[in-house]
Amino acid sequence: MRTTDELTELFRARGLKVTPQRQSIFRALETLDGKHPSADLVYDVVVRELPTMSLKTVYQTLNDLVAMAELHQLDLGTGSYRFDTELEPHHHVVCDGCGRVRDIRLDLTTMAMPPDLGDFTVTSTEVVFRGTCTACSGATAASSA
Repeated sequence: MRTTDELTELFRARGLKVTPQRQSIFRALETLDGKHPSADLVYDVVVRELPTMSLKTVYQTLNDLVAMAELHQLDLGTGSYRFDTELEPHHHVVCDGCGRVRDIRLDLTTMAMPPDLGDFTVTSTEVVFRGTCTACSGATAASSA
């Protein structure tokens, strides 16, 4: 993930306004790096610094960063889009209990490609493992005891 200063310069270079709200969002993303935040989580962080921040501004800035290929938008089936600051190819594991998302690295070079897909060209592959994290497994075991 780029730093707040780097994102500020990137926005300026593209002719986009650099506002205190956007800089607050950049700082929040630095703080949440690796946590795959939703827009709501980013909003919860920035509204502490700027109480008048709108959720619309958060969404717009995140969408701008996605369009610039500075963030990946993920639909992992957790109820809302998540944003990933890790731009290198990787995959994810998702807890069905708490929704926590973690990056994982897989070597897919030995994975067989699907059979002939006709007129369809594969451009990327996403692997998402679903299960229950240790904390949620412990909570489930404790509540059923």
